[in-house]
Amino acid sequence: MGRKIFPAVMGILLFLSGISISGCGGIHVNLLPDRTKPLKEQVLEGTGAGKVLVIPVYGTISDAPRKGMLSKEPSLVEEVVAQLRKAEKDPEVKVVVLKVSSPGGGATASDFIYQELLAFKEKKKAKVFVVMMSLAASGGYYISLPADMIWANATTVTGSVGVIFLRPDLRGLMEKIGLGVEVNKSGRNKDMGAPWREVTPEEKEIFKGLSDKMGARFLSLVAKHRNLDAKQLAEVGSARVFLAEEALALKLIDRIGYLPEALAEAKKQAGLPENAQVIAYRRTPAQNMNIYSLAGEGEGAGKAALIDLPFSELATALQPGFYYLWAPGLGGD
Repeated sequence: MGRKIFPAVMGILLFLSGISISGCGGIHVNLLPDRTKPLKEQVLEGTGAGKVLVIPVYGTISDAPRKGMLSKEPSLVEEVVAQLRKAEKDPEVKVVVLKVSSPGGGATASDFIYQELLAFKEKKKAKVFVVMMSLAASGGYYISLPADMIWANATTVTGSVGVIFLRPDLRGLMEKIGLGVEVNKSGRNKDMGAPWREVTPEEKEIFKGLSDKMGARFLSLVAKHRNLDAKQLAEVGSARVFLAEEALALKLIDRIGYLPEALAEAKKQAGLPENAQVIAYRRTPAQNMNIYSLAGEGEGAGKAALIDLPFSELATALQPGFYYLWAPGLGGD
């Protein structure tokens, strides 16, 4: 029995790890993509002069390394910044198109990307477009604000302009398993928000004040970049999500359309020919890539785990902290 199970187990492991055996007896080993390899340009389409760089921003926005089954890969923030840095050095890159499909993420991580995009535009003097895919909410919208033009698909869900504070409550679980925590602290608020005890009324007010200030910052940036009137700002400030037509009416986006149309407009506004090259940066080569492909491993665009489950993103969201996040969007594309 053991001899029969072993080949089956090995076959599964070979499939998951990317080890292939050729008919000529050769074995190609690619256990996991090498995250240490430099980013390399790959042409998605076009043969003309000038380049449009497509950068995908997929999944929860975080500045923490993403953990896979056998390795870690760079955070989404790290990879987006790495691609912007590479684009800065290429005089042929005239416009960057961010493909955003994200429920948002950490408030600070979202702000990192926002600031890096502003700095890139100032230094490179290049255009930045955003094309929203299925979901670009909260932090996914926050990072879109520096764009010269924001496109959304007809079925895109966007908005959720606001902040959420997440604090796990473990009291019930701790009582069931008989676990307690002994605390010595130097000030009454030193352990505020701790998951092992109830939040005091004073702490609730403190957290509310922090959330209100961070939410107000988000809303003020939307007002600044999108030039909303008081009525539009009040509607957006409710922190609800919108479909593309509603978002267009509220001036959260500029155009409803699809990726090929957005790329064509990006080329036009950047003064590039219609057949300008559309490129992506990858750490490992890939065949048959097109404009709908993810840009590659290691940029946080895909899930790091070999088996794609939303639990890793859900666990991230359950870490205590402030988030520009639409929580129902976790685990989805």
